[in-house]
Amino acid sequence: MRVSIVSVGHKMPAWIQSGYREYVKRLPPEIKVELSELKPEDRSGKTVEKARMLEGERILAAIPGGATVYALDEKGRSVTTQGLSVMLAGWMRDATHPLFVIGGADGLPEAVRSRADKLISLSALTLPHGLVRVVLAEQLYRAWSILANHPYHRE
Repeated sequence: MRVSIVSVGHKMPAWIQSGYREYVKRLPPEIKVELSELKPEDRSGKTVEKARMLEGERILAAIPGGATVYALDEKGRSVTTQGLSVMLAGWMRDATHPLFVIGGADGLPEAVRSRADKLISLSALTLPHGLVRVVLAEQLYRAWSILANHPYHRE
């Protein structure tokens, strides 16, 4: 199964890259995670709304056909780790292609929110977009560990 992440932000600090890679490599080979990093829009001479709109256009262009789009936003529906494991089981069973969208520093434009099949939240906190990819990778690994009865997740 393929899981895609489209994220505004590139040239992340080493600790972000390391944390993300650590959890992705822990996943079994049958779960392939693909990260597409989009360069943030240059803010000089643009309003925040204009820059966010231009980032949104690039995000929408990066979404392949057939993907189920989950836009990550602190105002989205809260998802628990157990809930994510149920979602992962369904994606694996149905051969669904989930795609997660992580906005830039100014968040997601309305066009991306409207395109999303679901708007979900990993936390009610506002998290830096680089950290969100690490948290998402860890939670995907944790969700898989629940399904596999692996001792990583404890309740």
